Amino acid sequence: MPQIAQLALVYQSQWFWLLLTLGAIYFFIGRGIVPKVEATVDDRDARIAADLAEAERLRAEADASEAAWRGRMNEAQAQGQTASVAAKSAADRAAEVRVAKADAEIATRTAAAAAALAAARTSALAEIEGVAADAARDIVARLAGATVTDAAARAAVAGAMSRA
Repeated sequence: MPQIAQLALVYQSQWFWLLLTLGAIYFFIGRGIVPKVEATVDDRDARIAADLAEAERLRAEADASEAAWRGRMNEAQAQGQTASVAAKSAADRAAEVRVAKADAEIATRTAAAAAALAAARTSALAEIEGVAADAARDIVARLAGATVTDAAARAAVAGAMSRA
């Protein structure tokens, strides 16, 4: 078979073209494309590292800002509580003053009412004594036919009222 005899020549030609193709691929891809891809990957890694560093810096700034904000909020809350306590204390003092004023006014009115009541009672008792003395004189005059003086009738009524 003549094809078998040509195998050595054909293989050498195929090996030559295979090596030539692999060399072209190596130089085209290995020397041309791979460095560009590596540069792109390195650039991307650098940007990611820079972004991560920036994010860490911003997170630290945010933490510091939050701590400052919390400090201001705590201070404002403390001031609010102090103001609330002061306002409550002022309101309590004002209420105590109003209550004391109202108590004094009530005491004055009560004393005036008690004095007016005592005066009215004294006046009513005097009036009752007068009416009772007149009624006693009239009763004695009708029943016994005797006349009693006004002073004696008043004394008798006063004695009876003091026993009652």
